[in-house]
Amino acid sequence: MASNMNPKHIMDGYRILDFSQFLAGPTTTRLMAEMGAEVIKVELMPAGDPVHQLPYRRDGRSGYYIQQNRGKKSVCVDIRDPKGLELVKELVKSCDVVLENFSPGAIGRMGLGWDVIKAIKPEIIMCSISAFGQSGPLSNLPGFDYIAMAVSGVMDMIGDPDQAPYFPMVGIGDVNAGVHALAAINAALLYRYKSGKGQYIDISLLDSYFHSHEINVQAYSGSGGKIVPQRSGHHHYAACPLGLFKCQDGYIFMVVMARQWAPLCKVMGREDLVDNPDFGTNGRRVKRRDEVVDIIENWLSNYKRADALRLLEDMHVPVAPVLSVPEAMEHPHLIEREVVRTIHDRGYGEVKIPGIPLRFSEFPEPLDLQAPYLGEHNKEVLGNFAGLSAAQVDALESEGVLKSEPLPDGVKTIAAG
Repeated sequence: MASNMNPKHIMDGYRILDFSQFLAGPTTTRLMAEMGAEVIKVELMPAGDPVHQLPYRRDGRSGYYIQQNRGKKSVCVDIRDPKGLELVKELVKSCDVVLENFSPGAIGRMGLGWDVIKAIKPEIIMCSISAFGQSGPLSNLPGFDYIAMAVSGVMDMIGDPDQAPYFPMVGIGDVNAGVHALAAINAALLYRYKSGKGQYIDISLLDSYFHSHEINVQAYSGSGGKIVPQRSGHHHYAACPLGLFKCQDGYIFMVVMARQWAPLCKVMGREDLVDNPDFGTNGRRVKRRDEVVDIIENWLSNYKRADALRLLEDMHVPVAPVLSVPEAMEHPHLIEREVVRTIHDRGYGEVKIPGIPLRFSEFPEPLDLQAPYLGEHNKEVLGNFAGLSAAQVDALESEGVLKSEPLPDGVKTIAAG
C-alpha cells in the first residue's frame, strides 16, 4: 500500500481487485470506493457484470449498475484465454485485496484460487462471498439472497402465522454479507499492518442471515424448546405492544417497552391501564395481545397518521410512520443526512440512490464518483499495472482477449480513482 500524506478519504492508497458481480461483493467494494480505495473491477467477457442489463435502464445504461459500481475502474477480460489470465495475475501483484463472489470453487477453476493468489503475493488478503460458504454440505449448491434467507430460518419468521412466509423486496442478505465482508477485510488489513501476514476470508450470506437472529435462537435453546419462534404477523410474539397499528390514513410502528407503557396509556386517556395487573408486565400484555392491539387501534381510529405521531412523539413513545419508498425518499431527515443522495452520472443523468451509511469526521464530504463503462479503464489499469502500451491493449481487444464498449457521443472518460 502506498502512503499518502494528503488522503482523499480514509481508505486512500489501498487497491482492490474486484471479481464480484450482482450485489453482495459489489456492496463491499462500493463502500471501499466511497472511502477512497482504488477498486479495479474485473468484468468477464463477453458482457461483464450481469447487472448491466437490470432496470432502470436509460440510454443503454443501468441504474442498478451505477448505484453499485460508482468509483470503480472497469477492465473487461477473457480469463479463459491464457493471455487474459496472465494479465489478471499481473494485476494481483499491485493489489492489497482480491474479492470474488462466484460459486465456491469457480474462481479456482478459473486459475485464480487462493493457492494461486497467495503464491503471487503472500501478504495479500483474499475474500470470497458465497451463499453457503466455502465448506459444509451445502457449499456446492448455487444460491442467492432469498435462498440463504430460507435456510437461515429468517424467512420463516416473516408473515402471518396462518399463511405462507413472505420475503422482503430488498437485498438484506446480500448487503448484510457485503458489510460483514467489509468488516472482515478491514480487520485483516489491520492485522497485516501489525504482522505482515495476508489471509483468506470466507463470508457467506447464510452465516450473515443467521447472525441476525437476536431472540429466536437463544430463546429456543435456553427454554429447552418451550419457546418456539414463529412468525406472528403484524405484532411481535414476545413483546407487547410492538408492531404495526392502523390510523385513519396509514400505518405506524410502535415499540413500547416497560418505561413507555405508562406514557402510552396516558396519551390514550387510559390511565386506568397503568396499574391494572392484567396489563402490568410485558408477559401479561403478550397474553392479552389482541386486547391491547384493539385498545390502541380504537384510539388511533380517531387520528390521521401525522396527528397520532405528534401525540406519541411528545410523550417519547418510540414510534414511526410506515413510509412507502417514495415517501422515504422525500423525508427531510433522509435528505439532510444524504441517506437519499442525488448524483449525476455522465451517461445516465441525474438519479437518486442510497448514500453511504459510513460517516467520518475527518472526511465529512462524500466523494464525487462515476460508474465506469464496460472495459473503460483497460488502457489505464493495464498500462499502469501490467506494463502494456495503448497499442498492445488495442491489439488484445482486436484478438478478443479484452473488450471495451464505445463511450456515447459527448461522454468523456474519467479516471475513477
